[in-house]
Amino acid sequence: MTMDDNKTALQRKIIHVDMDAFFASVEQRDHPELRGKPVAVGGGSERGVVAAASYEARKFGVHSAMASVTAKRKCPELIFVRGNFETYRAVSKQIHEVFAEYTPLIEPLSLDEAYLDVTENLKGIASATQIAEEIREKIHAATHLTASAGVSYNKFLAKLASDQNKPDGLFVIKPAMGPSFAASLPVKKFHGIGPATAAKMNRLGLYTGADIRAQSLDFLEQHFGVSGRYYYGISRGIDHRQVRPDRERKSIGAENTFFIDTTDFDTAWGFLEPLIDKVWAYVEAKQIKGRTVTLKVKFSDFRIITRSRSGLVPVASREQLAQFTRVLLEGVFPVGKGIRLLGVSMSSLGEKAEETQAQLSLSL
Repeated sequence: MTMDDNKTALQRKIIHVDMDAFFASVEQRDHPELRGKPVAVGGGSERGVVAAASYEARKFGVHSAMASVTAKRKCPELIFVRGNFETYRAVSKQIHEVFAEYTPLIEPLSLDEAYLDVTENLKGIASATQIAEEIREKIHAATHLTASAGVSYNKFLAKLASDQNKPDGLFVIKPAMGPSFAASLPVKKFHGIGPATAAKMNRLGLYTGADIRAQSLDFLEQHFGVSGRYYYGISRGIDHRQVRPDRERKSIGAENTFFIDTTDFDTAWGFLEPLIDKVWAYVEAKQIKGRTVTLKVKFSDFRIITRSRSGLVPVASREQLAQFTRVLLEGVFPVGKGIRLLGVSMSSLGEKAEETQAQLSLSL
């Protein structure tokens, strides 16, 4: 990279917007009796799993992917609601309409968060901080919900920034701050570094961004493969990824790690249902379809297996997606080792599925 290229990279203006406890906040907005109370979106049954938790619930240690019985034990006053993904999609559309007032360069990550490149924006506003504040104000006016935003010169730092002043906050990481900010963070706080990778880094004596930065590129690539180059960059506050509004997705998926490993089918199925909801919500929001359903299972020994089924016609409903996911899960049981992570995804993507009763073939 030339000096001019590096200067240009530092002049980018990237915003990461993340709605605050989105699903739970929508429920509290629409049901006044829930306001100020600990709320969990998800199944409240013995086999249920928390899909999202309000900030009131988080104070008790309740978080997403936690077994409902555990959540209830931590917070006896916890109120469970099933959730309404039609409403969440509608609110997400309102939020994205606000984004579109400022830039066409919007990269959605989910229903409730997105990257925006406002380096050159539709309103000609020089300050990305001003744009972020206006966006937060307009979102609140349109939806009566709060959003947090991070502003920086690349995606990695903007996303880190949005976490700093939650809820209902704004944080800016300027170019002069970027390298030192990244160096000071524990590796487990880095987006893109999961628990397993963080544990591996800790075993290698890497606990902070500064520890990563002290290593050579060869060392990082030796231990982390192609991801090593990415870690080398972000530990220095460098991330050249572009905001991609029309990025081609090969698949749409959701996964989560169990709070406690399980060998029980009903517990595993209860854990999968909110993930199915999330995948289908994205399918509906983006007006796309998928013909292949894949189940991902990670066991307690970190062995991973996947099971997939494809058909000639796309999955036409959330019910069909659930049906095929359950068939795949049934094929995995009984299990000899505990399951620590489950995920579901759809691939072979195209335009939105027609409203049809056509059934997916379950043949290989």
